[in-house]
Amino acid sequence: MTSRTFNMTKRMGARVTAGAVLSLAGAFGFASLAPAAQADAKPANTVHVAPVSKADANGAQTGASAQDVINLARTQVGTHEDASGNSKFNNWYVGSPLGEQNAHRIGADSASVYKGQSWCDMFVSWLGQHTGTKGMGADAYTVSHAKWFKKTGRFGETPKPGAVVFFAWNGGGIKGVEHVGIVVKDNHDGTINTIEGNTGDAVKKKVRDTSTVAGYGYPEYR
Repeated sequence: MTSRTFNMTKRMGARVTAGAVLSLAGAFGFASLAPAAQADAKPANTVHVAPVSKADANGAQTGASAQDVINLARTQVGTHEDASGNSKFNNWYVGSPLGEQNAHRIGADSASVYKGQSWCDMFVSWLGQHTGTKGMGADAYTVSHAKWFKKTGRFGETPKPGAVVFFAWNGGGIKGVEHVGIVVKDNHDGTINTIEGNTGDAVKKKVRDTSTVAGYGYPEYR
């Protein structure tokens, strides 16, 4: 999410309730399908994709590195949403099995419910899926994505390059998370360099104070 709150009721009207918003985008990992759960308990709507092997039949390393993800994120800097608030990342999520699965779990007719919605986490999910990163998660709701990293034991306080960084502008830990991006560099001065989607309605490079960070999720990079 960006500072623009993930607010389905604002754009979708009465057909999506506040409760449905909380159950929207479960944390998607890379193993097997798991049942939905309430956002306040464990990540909802958990959909998993087949894992990327760390070595092929010849023993060569496969899967993505942190630098692979950072490099792909850099190619997207400057990508803007359109006048309706929709982006290429919304379009990808709407057309993906992940989005369709999530839509069905909230009782929506189709994944088109994600059109025009806040897309910072869809951007992170897009990076993971397009690089074949294991353990990135593929969510559309930052709180449940952070909870998923926490549940899997890969959530912490160290800003490693390639980590998924969760921001809580007003504090509150994971429950206060409003925005997400990718760490590019720890500046070792209380700031980090990041690349974030849906920042000023675009993908941008940012320098953020670590005091705004609720924590970091660590994908299983090679």
